[in-house]
Amino acid sequence: MRSVLAGVIGFVLFVSNASAESPATCDPEQIDRESYRLATEGQALNVLQPRYRWWDAFNVGKHEWDLADLNETARVLAERARALDDRNLLAHGLLARSYVVLGEDAGKAIEAWTRTLDGGGAVTWTATLYDVDAYSFFVVAFDRTALRIYRFGALAGVFEKQMKGIPVFPAATNERFWRAMGGCIDSSAAFEAEIPWSDVEEIKSGNWVIWIKFRTPARIASDRGKSRAVRELKMNLHGQTGDLTFHYNVGRYGEAQNLRGIAVGPTDYQRRVQHVLATMFDSSRRIKLPQKGRGAGW
Repeated sequence: MRSVLAGVIGFVLFVSNASAESPATCDPEQIDRESYRLATEGQALNVLQPRYRWWDAFNVGKHEWDLADLNETARVLAERARALDDRNLLAHGLLARSYVVLGEDAGKAIEAWTRTLDGGGAVTWTATLYDVDAYSFFVVAFDRTALRIYRFGALAGVFEKQMKGIPVFPAATNERFWRAMGGCIDSSAAFEAEIPWSDVEEIKSGNWVIWIKFRTPARIASDRGKSRAVRELKMNLHGQTGDLTFHYNVGRYGEAQNLRGIAVGPTDYQRRVQHVLATMFDSSRRIKLPQKGRGAGW
């Protein structure tokens, strides 16, 4: 693990005596202080840690390696927060997402999801909704009754933007946003759409996205002012990237010719998401679960 992990969790030097029997909570007054910091400030520092320089564009695989470092660090931070205080619902929510992203033991993932949902929390991802606005971020929250779509700005407030208006993640001091990323969403935050699980007809896994079809149309607006009524969410839940493979021909003198790269999506990740959603929210097995074969397309 790189020095990012050591720097972020170095300020935690003791173990709490919190009882594992206590119900999980979002209330910072009832959570061990250092456990709460790890699940909010610590997670923020990990995400905001600079990892890219302009010359990294010439280093094939750099983004994939750094994303893996970010994901692994997020898991370790959340596990440490849980060890300090098992009542910390944010730690369970973060682990519910991390175990799916990293492909950890399915039993650990289901246990984390169950603890989060039983505590009244949600499992959240930042996401791109391609059929609404490909250059905006949203926050997708999965809880016991429904999935909810929030504009990024509804939780982050005023935020900086980069190319084409894509958001910059807010500072670690933005407690409201980083609590939301642990599944403790401010009840005053307005959501764009609320889709009950009873309304969901199909969850399809692809290579780069998950499709969720539902009966009742929902109108969703982005932070850039784009708006669309949809009956299907074509969404990339941020967390994994695909594999880039180069193909080429060898010339007469051994030189590489016709060099071309083919990016194949993280199909296994999409299938893990599909499986967990079906397990947690479709006990009657009425939701259709088609899968696309591994490839470069959606």
